[in-house]
Amino acid sequence: MKKNLFALFALAVLILACGKKESVVEQTTASGLLPSKFEGLFEEKDSTHLYVMKNANGMEVCVTNIGGRIVSIMVPDKTGAMKDVVLGFDSVAPYMGINTNFGAIIGRYGNRIANAKFELYRVNYTLRANNGVNSLHGGPRGFHTQYFNVEQPDSTTLICKYLSKAGEEGFPGNLDVTVTYTLTADNALDIDYKATTDRPTVVNLTNHSYFNLSGDPNNTILDHVLALNCDQYTPTNDVLIPTGKIVKVEGTPLDFRTPTAIGDRINDTTCIDIVYGKGYDHNFVINTPGDLTKAVCKVLCPTTGIVMEVFTNEPGVQFYTGNFLDGSQSGKKGITYQKRTALCLETQHFPDSPNQPTFPSTTLDPDSVYTSKCIYKFSVEK
Repeated sequence: MKKNLFALFALAVLILACGKKESVVEQTTASGLLPSKFEGLFEEKDSTHLYVMKNANGMEVCVTNIGGRIVSIMVPDKTGAMKDVVLGFDSVAPYMGINTNFGAIIGRYGNRIANAKFELYRVNYTLRANNGVNSLHGGPRGFHTQYFNVEQPDSTTLICKYLSKAGEEGFPGNLDVTVTYTLTADNALDIDYKATTDRPTVVNLTNHSYFNLSGDPNNTILDHVLALNCDQYTPTNDVLIPTGKIVKVEGTPLDFRTPTAIGDRINDTTCIDIVYGKGYDHNFVINTPGDLTKAVCKVLCPTTGIVMEVFTNEPGVQFYTGNFLDGSQSGKKGITYQKRTALCLETQHFPDSPNQPTFPSTTLDPDSVYTSKCIYKFSVEK
């Protein structure tokens, strides 16, 4: 009898042990992102992931495969509290769409090409239009919608690769692209672009992160203070295509040569360029092109003390103030992104350069290597 009772007890313990499930708590990132929400399949074949870079200071950058997108950037404010300073989403699903550029690698051509057409070596090319009759940011299926193969050799480096095939969105030649993100010891995100082609083509790569240095996109960026090392800009027509002129910022609301709050002149109706852009959406001509030792831009959020400086070897930078954000997209933490809740500083060659012979050339030939660099460096002012 005792043996039978013991056997029944042992069997009960075994059943309970087998049925018991381990309680596993998924470790979140510093920004609160769950890596599991970025696991999936892209076009039923490629695995999506969330890649995390961290440095010794606690700064963290998260990136996903789709568009090589920066999903979050965590930096300390003047009190030492960590703030997420870019817009984005809590899962990979919204990045599968084609209606947003949040954090994306932009290509083949950042910004606009007029009438979605250009001529190169006496050959005419027609691109897919996605901005009225114009091509914007590489077309509707530009790099922001594509799957990047990502390698992570160490905790502070990500290597994102993509082969853009000949004819993609109308662009000639196969374009082999490598974009390397490096998180440095001095709290900078270094973005290094390289590309080669087997046929003459045009290239203008950039990153389209939307920044809000308050760490809370319920706030606008109108109180952010901006300085630009730019004496000139390229005015546009009413659909934001450059006229071909290069004019001085002096005496206009586009003069940020001394630090100025972004909201001070953003609604100036006497300036046609502000009217056309519905605020700031302009290419500025950098005073020291190619010089990576001098900051092109400096932005300060007075409430958090967070400062972002931008360094580049490009001749231009697009300053955009989220004028077309309209509350239709809910991002991280369920926050709805309203007009002017973020700013972009996109280092670049000039818009519509393939159709503007006086602008710096964006032509890439098979015997050349395209290179570009952008550095977003973070610090605090107390």
